Amino acid sequence: MTHAEPLRFGIIGCGRVAPRHAESINQLANAELVAIADVIESRAQNFADTYGAIPYTDYQEMLKRDDIDIINICTPSGLHSPMGIEVARAGKHIIVEKPIALSTADANALINAADEAGVKLCVILQNRYNPPMQEIYDVVNSGKIGRILLGNATVRWYRPQSYYEDGWHGTWAMDGGALMNQSIHHIDALQWLIGEVESVFAFTGTQNHVMEAEDTGVAVLRFKNGALGNVEGSTVTYPQNLEGSVAIFGEKGSLKVGGTALNRRVIWKIDGELELEKERITADVVDPPSVYGNSHKLVIADMIDAVINDREPKTHGREGKKSLALVEAMYESALTGQVIGVNYD
Repeated sequence: MTHAEPLRFGIIGCGRVAPRHAESINQLANAELVAIADVIESRAQNFADTYGAIPYTDYQEMLKRDDIDIINICTPSGLHSPMGIEVARAGKHIIVEKPIALSTADANALINAADEAGVKLCVILQNRYNPPMQEIYDVVNSGKIGRILLGNATVRWYRPQSYYEDGWHGTWAMDGGALMNQSIHHIDALQWLIGEVESVFAFTGTQNHVMEAEDTGVAVLRFKNGALGNVEGSTVTYPQNLEGSVAIFGEKGSLKVGGTALNRRVIWKIDGELELEKERITADVVDPPSVYGNSHKLVIADMIDAVINDREPKTHGREGKKSLALVEAMYESALTGQVIGVNYD
């Protein structure tokens, strides 16, 4: 099946991550950005002028247009589910930034709304598309390193106090803390590579910021396949982001991907194969300028193909909910002091 006309996009929210969406859409031959919405009129106008779109201050007015196929939601996390439900009811496909929602109940409401409306739902988990992440996924699933024994996700990042003074970052209603916001990509990668988690035990703390949620979280995991794992996520490592990595240890190999945005091999030891040296920083592996990385365009391209060929996008709603379920269990464990089973329903 071919689609002669480009799919037409609208973006809700013109904050920090929205330029990645707009640039990606404008770079794709079969996509066109036609409208954007932001509650701050000047920001909406400037964004529209920059990327060539019609601005709105009321996204619901934008949803009334019948010439928009896909809406990208780039608003604070607490708005993802309610806005996504409205987008679904308007008959438009949905691309939503991570996390899909702040609770599995809200995620299920969004997933069900998309199902009922017959629209596609895609969650931005762009780091899965990075070449080293595709490579580690292929190696793990090929059986080359044997049974997986241990996995680790580490996010040692820094955020100044001013980051949490914008009215929504670090709040329970709109964001969550270091595990839900900063670490969700790495937690997603860990479960994507190893499989579903059976149970978790976690501690969280607000160590060095004035905020509602945690700036530090640690957790130990027991996977359903018997592997063990651990997660460390924080925004306290002064004076800058120091590490964001995922490591997998099997019977016959040890692999670790790091870099600014899970974009570089750090350890690559596989039984029977020559060890690959750490990648030199060259034009094709240089770290991207931000932790968002360079793969938003690949997620959006997959969504376009999913719409055209009527299939599920690779990071569909139920897939995107898995990492949220894991963080939700970590929060419950930290609150109760108990080992918590992970509920994926």
